Amino acid sequence: EVQLQASGGGLVQAGGSLRLSCAASGFTFDDYGIGWFRQAPGKEREGVSCIDNSDSSTYYRESVKGRFTISSDNAKNTVYLQMNSLKPEDTAVYYCAAGSYHCSGYGRLSRYDYWGQGTQVTVSS
Repeated sequence: EVQLQASGGGLVQAGGSLRLSCAASGFTFDDYGIGWFRQAPGKEREGVSCIDNSDSSTYYRESVKGRFTISSDNAKNTVYLQMNSLKPEDTAVYYCAAGSYHCSGYGRLSRYDYWGQGTQVTVSS
């Protein structure tokens, strides 16, 4: 059974940090790209970052570059999203997903085969 378990969300003040985790099981972790998405109330789900576990390539949306860092611990089948200098506009439910296309077109929801449940991130001003 494939599982993606996202955790680490919470409430933080603007300028603060959070680290999200995505624990994966049930598929060959090294063969997949793991993406992070977010969805704010009333908005579409958008791609935030992706890491290709086959070669450790990373990708970020422009608005989080320099603030967010994605990393992977292949021994633990876990991907992390370190989020620093958080802004109120980062408030959203964050989801992780796994795609056999690795990170090609990482922002497209259709590229992903498996999704985890979301974890809420709230940044207060």
